[in-house]
Amino acid sequence: MDLVLETPRLILREMRHEDAEALFEMDSNPNVHTYLWQKPCVEIQEVYDYIEMVQKQYQERGIGRFSTILKETGELIGWTGIKFVNDHVENGNTNFYDYGYRLNEKFWNKGYATEASKAWLKYGFNTMKIKTMNAYTHAQNGASNHVLQKVGFQFIEDYPDTHGVTWKWWQLHHDI
Repeated sequence: MDLVLETPRLILREMRHEDAEALFEMDSNPNVHTYLWQKPCVEIQEVYDYIEMVQKQYQERGIGRFSTILKETGELIGWTGIKFVNDHVENGNTNFYDYGYRLNEKFWNKGYATEASKAWLKYGFNTMKIKTMNAYTHAQNGASNHVLQKVGFQFIEDYPDTHGVTWKWWQLHHDI
């Protein structure tokens, strides 16, 4: 993929195999997975498999999660981006655009998630012509819920997953 988005502090670019170590550092941290099914990565191969899956999404859908790089230092701080969800049902939905992000803990609370979110929503609505963007967060993840609200998502409803964990379903509509 040739897509690269830039914000004042971030570069959003396709995920590559050379990102694996930084992504593994993030995804092996139990704190990062507090609101993500409590399953941190234990082997770097899990990250390589994830990168392969994301690259397949680029080929099939022209979009997917992107590595998010801090311009000032060149550090990979996590991933952000739009994904077309057609591999499972979430809150009774499939075949929808989902906005999501995951950041390394050392980059939390610095406004990066909000900054990346604004860039992705602009791209999704203005370039991809998406009419409805969805997102879902763990009900107790106050920081992520706040970011989504801050960038314009509307809370739709709480819903339980198959394990009885409560999630929040969010939507943002764009009239084209």
